[in-house]
Amino acid sequence: MANVISDETIEYVGILAKLELSGEEREQAKKDMGRMLDYIDKLNELDTTGVEPMSHVFPVNNVFREDVVENGDDRENMLKNAPEQKDGTYVVPITVE
Repeated sequence: MANVISDETIEYVGILAKLELSGEEREQAKKDMGRMLDYIDKLNELDTTGVEPMSHVFPVNNVFREDVVENGDDRENMLKNAPEQKDGTYVVPITVE
């Protein structure tokens, strides 16, 4: 079952995809699109009775987890590395005046 793609169809697809195809590229695109449609026709011949539709090939699970603090507030140790500190915060040079 060979699907024949017209020049008008290729022109339209080229416009939608914002492609400028040369004559040779246009002919190759017609062949490629025909092969894709032939493959889809072949897939349509399969008996999918009882096969549930799916949105993903792989199972998709919720990856969220409970937000639990594990390392706690270790402000004192973090501030030990600060070259300068004031009232429990880092002191940095002024960058905006």
